[in-house]
Amino acid sequence: MTEADLISIAREAMVVMLKVAAPPLLAGLAIGLAISLFQALTQIQEMTLTFVPKVVLVFLTLLIFLPFMLHTLTDFTHSVMDRAIAGG
Repeated sequence: MTEADLISIAREAMVVMLKVAAPPLLAGLAIGLAISLFQALTQIQEMTLTFVPKVVLVFLTLLIFLPFMLHTLTDFTHSVMDRAIAGG
């Protein structure tokens, strides 16, 4: 394997990491923004009001997007292994 191959694998690994991490992070961001807006409008400043819905929504997002995440990681692993076999 050359340096260019390693840089390509590292770049692909970063893209895969973003693809896998994006759904739960974006869901947490969206529900956090919605709850913050709700709290600002109603002046309810309860700390558990922000925590519980975020945990539930992130868990549901993980359940929904788990097949996509697994497929993405599996494809990346196969790609890296194929490169290792071809380069070795």
